Amino acid sequence: MIDVVGVMFNDCLKIQYYKVNNIDLNIDDYVVVSSDRGLLLGKVATKVISVLPEKLSFEPREVVRIASKDDIKSNDNNIKEEKKAMEYIERFAKELELDMKVLNASFTLDRSQLLFQFVADDRVDFRLLAKKLAGIYKTRIELRQIGVRDKAKMFGGYGQCGKKLCCSTFLNELNSVSINMAKNQNLALNPQKINGVCGRLMCCLTYENDLYDEYKKGMPKIGDKVTVDNQTGEVIDIDLPLGKYTVQFDEGKVVEVSK
Repeated sequence: MIDVVGVMFNDCLKIQYYKVNNIDLNIDDYVVVSSDRGLLLGKVATKVISVLPEKLSFEPREVVRIASKDDIKSNDNNIKEEKKAMEYIERFAKELELDMKVLNASFTLDRSQLLFQFVADDRVDFRLLAKKLAGIYKTRIELRQIGVRDKAKMFGGYGQCGKKLCCSTFLNELNSVSINMAKNQNLALNPQKINGVCGRLMCCLTYENDLYDEYKKGMPKIGDKVTVDNQTGEVIDIDLPLGKYTVQFDEGKVVEVSK
């Protein structure tokens, strides 16, 4: 078993889990954690949880230490400076006539890296833009183009179900979703019904897709000719979860059949 704790960050609504690393932690403690970018400051959002390593779909990084007053002060200063960085990059992007929408700026705790995330319809050559920014901040500049699904994950929101978006709360990866999944579940192919707030197919279409594959085993398709009580009719409706289908005969008689 390993002990992990949920941590939230200023720029992310999602709780991310980190190894406790033998540190006594409580909810609302500020902590410094390791990331692929460097050190980040976050806030403990859950109690310590003991889990089996094989139950985790990812290798969690570690809580490095409980944040000191200096760590918190540095983070506060970084947040203020990030707002100025947004002003700089928007001005420079306009001067360079770059067709891009910058979403946020984010320093690592020690300011060893400054990350900008943006969306754009096409590929953007931002080399000169990065050079201008590096000249101001004297640190490693990274500009990362993300998609509309990543944007929704970053800012959050509410889905048609009335709950917070899956991508901004618990999904670690945004897996591919295809229109065939909607067809497989006999859903109406109405974009307003099957698209999320990002404008792409809803992530939840993947949740029950494998189950519907099981439901379909031994079931006819709509339009198939089937024989019931020595009479041949046409399948006009299917209820996959209940394992039932409706058959209409030539004389207009309709019967419901269980698989």
